[in-house]
Amino acid sequence: MTSHNDQWLARSRAAVWHPCTQMKRHETLPIVPIARADGIWLEDFDGKRYIDAVSSWWVNLFGHNHPRIKQAIKDQLDTLEHVILAGFTQQPVVELSEKLAAASGLGHAFYGSDGASATEIALKMSFHYWRNHGQGSKQRFVSLENSYHGETAGALAVTDVPLFSQTYAPLLQQNFRVPSPDARLAADGESAEGYALRAADALAALLAAEHGQIAALIVEPLVQGAAGMAMYHPAYLQRARALCDRYQIHLIADEIAAGFGRTGTLFAYQQAGITPDFLCLSKGITGGYLPLSCVLTTDSVYQAFYDDDVARGFLHSHSYTGNALACRAALEVLAIFDDENVLARNRVTAERFSQVLAPLAAHPAVRHFRHQGMIWAFDVDSPRSDFAVAFFQAMLARGCLVRPIGKTVYFMPPYIIKEAQMLQLVQASLATLNELAAGTSPGCGKETALP
Repeated sequence: MTSHNDQWLARSRAAVWHPCTQMKRHETLPIVPIARADGIWLEDFDGKRYIDAVSSWWVNLFGHNHPRIKQAIKDQLDTLEHVILAGFTQQPVVELSEKLAAASGLGHAFYGSDGASATEIALKMSFHYWRNHGQGSKQRFVSLENSYHGETAGALAVTDVPLFSQTYAPLLQQNFRVPSPDARLAADGESAEGYALRAADALAALLAAEHGQIAALIVEPLVQGAAGMAMYHPAYLQRARALCDRYQIHLIADEIAAGFGRTGTLFAYQQAGITPDFLCLSKGITGGYLPLSCVLTTDSVYQAFYDDDVARGFLHSHSYTGNALACRAALEVLAIFDDENVLARNRVTAERFSQVLAPLAAHPAVRHFRHQGMIWAFDVDSPRSDFAVAFFQAMLARGCLVRPIGKTVYFMPPYIIKEAQMLQLVQASLATLNELAAGTSPGCGKETALP
């Protein structure tokens, strides 16, 4: 008898082109149909449950089916679902912009629909700012090695993940790359701070030589997600801010993944005691409920576009810019942070999860176990070319959604994770590591990987 899962799997394969996926792989690696979700749990059409240990691609903060966020969206539906934001405004977008400005120390908010859109907006704003200031030669950007900023053309041009960018290289502007401050790259005996400052020396040399053609430096503060949760010391951000000020270069903080408490503070750059010129936000901004992105910038950048000449304005637009439903969800997310003292609660949760993870950190195959806020990661010493897919499948069989990046395993769960779920993740991971080492896991020997 065909299961409900099989029916939806077949229909999805026939009709849906799934993202970040080689579709032919699903001839042997089944798509997982999800029927419903509650809290940290996803449930398929046959009733099997999975711990959502990746927050559904890093977007879910407070769990699925959250009563407050749901109710806020329902209430907004009774008033206004959407209105064009060009020449019009509405209450949720105004209130959200005010609250984000107060939280970030930056000014006017410009909205898009997803993270890549936010990157595009910030890059275009920076380029246009210098043009409006008569410095049209400042057209190129600097990003870190192994950086990821999205998959639209501008975002790919500052992304250093060949799997995503190499195919489209003829379409992309040539920009600059500088060494990553990833603490895993430190020399023997060198501290994370020492290596971060050494990496910043390379940035200083580049900016000194090329600042006349550089518009902005874009970084993922403290954690480079797609680089395998590469974590680095905030000293790099402090040095980068000083260098950008010296050479008249914008600093763009891409906090699409790191924002809204993921690294332990509301925004990661706050741990360095600096303020960027542009702040890109998305993912957790609505708690995982609706697509929304935002770029916040300084008043001086905003003023550079304020002119009688229409062409000097920032004419970028999206049809659903500042959608009222999404903004209302985001406002409720910020209210939950305040009402429930989320950052303090997360510190307690993170301390306990780190303790529970100790046996995994001590596993002989584990390298570079690391932790930042509500993100945990470790690298696995494995000869298997199929490690990512094999680990993913074996964890699914144990009721856990975990998507390794290459041979890096990470946990980025919703903030509501409880100790029983922590223990399940650790026990499942230990069993999976041992299974992979024994060569008995699904997919053994296939050269496949999860991007």
